[in-house]
This record gives sequence, C-alpha cells and structure tokens, in this order.
Amino acid sequence: MTSRTAELTDLASHYNEHGYVLVKGLLSREEAAAYRQCAHEALATVGGHENPTWDSAAGLAGGAPTRLQHLHDVQFHSAAFSRLLTDERFTSVAAAVLGGPNVQLHHTKLFVKPPENGSPFPPHQDHPFFPHTHHRVAAAIFHLDDAPQEKGCVRIVPGNHHQGPLEHVEEGSYHLPDVPFDAAVPLPAEAGDVLFFSYLTVHASGVNVSDEARTTWLVQFRDPADPPAVRAHDHSLGQGMMLAGVDPTGRRTG
Repeated sequence: MTSRTAELTDLASHYNEHGYVLVKGLLSREEAAAYRQCAHEALATVGGHENPTWDSAAGLAGGAPTRLQHLHDVQFHSAAFSRLLTDERFTSVAAAVLGGPNVQLHHTKLFVKPPENGSPFPPHQDHPFFPHTHHRVAAAIFHLDDAPQEKGCVRIVPGNHHQGPLEHVEEGSYHLPDVPFDAAVPLPAEAGDVLFFSYLTVHASGVNVSDEARTTWLVQFRDPADPPAVRAHDHSLGQGMMLAGVDPTGRRTG
C-alpha cells in the first residue's frame, strides 16, 4: 500500500465514522489566495445574490440584520474553478469518501460572509434539498481564506449521519429546531483546508463578527449510481459532469 493510498484510507475511515473529515492544506495558502481573488472578481462582475439571514437563523444573530453573498456555478464564470473541480488532490479524496472511483458533480455555490454581520446557518442536513436513494452524496467546502470561530466557521455534529435523514421544519429554509446550535462542534479552518462531509451530517455556522470576509466554495458531489429520490433541487449548470471515473448509468442529470 502506497503512502497516498494509506492516507486516503485513513481519511475515508474518519469520514465514515464521524460524517466528516477536514483535510488540512489540500491547497497551498498561495493557491487559496489566488482562488479567493478569482471568486471576488466573479462576484463583482456577475453580481451574484445577496440574502439576509434565514428566518430560522435570526436568533443566532441576536435579531440583528445580517448579510450573505452567494453565486451558483462559479466555474462557468471563472476557468480557474473549472480546473479545480477535476484537480486530483480533490477528486481522490471525494472518491475515497464515496467509497468508489466515480465522482459526479451535483452543483457548486460560492459563499462570502461579509465582515461584521456575515449570516449564520442553523443546524440542518443537506439531504432535504436534494434527497438521493442510497445517500452517497457529499459536500466539500474549500476555505479560500482563514475561517476561525469569529468569522463564522462551519460547525459539525459528529457521527449523527448514522441516524439517517432527520425530520426538518421548513421556515424560511429547512432547519432542525430540536438540535441546539451549541451541539455542533466548531471546525476552525485555514486557507487551503477542505472540509468533506456527508449530506446526512448535521452542520451549521455562526455569524461572521470579524473585520474580514469569510470566503468559501461549496462543491456538492455524488456517486453517479445513486439516483435522486425526488426532483427536489433546481437543475444547476454542469450537473452530471464527471469529475472522476465514469458514469455507469448513462444518466447525466437529475
């Protein structure tokens, strides 16, 4: 067994047990800074969208108004992100956590939490937004700048993915009112770190109260052999693109 194979096996083992794995330094700090610049340039050019706090997260901000900038499918606006989608450093870990060689894109989303009032997210699973039959769906959050707790880092409830899909309430967006925010463990990250987690893993994030923006890129991916349970998510540009391996089903989208 090569050292890389052993490393991937260890990462997959942590992911399977805890529902997540934080890969330190998948990108260098210099690479992360370059992607951050590309991300902010894309937002400035395309415009993106700006949302206030989810209705269900207002309490996390103490009732104060917060802001969130986001942009779907940034790889269609910046070629740098197209290349990153198929970077072997990323796809090898994605394949390892899915348990097979084939990795298919579902969608991507760029997030910027502005300084001082960047919006939080309440505890939730991603499953209700795009449920699949066998739950072989995962996310990767690329940290393009440092994300300490004061910048509203991602928080995880370790091991809860073993419970399967949980009953959510739709109130502004899906959330889990019976899961307290403090039950989610903060995962501070540095620029270049990538957090992988199952779409069954309960996660959240806090308010960015720092004087710097927090910039992340979310990539949702799946095993192409896992069919959607329902069409619960709007079709995204590039959905069905193979990032690693092949699609044995011939089904490109859904």
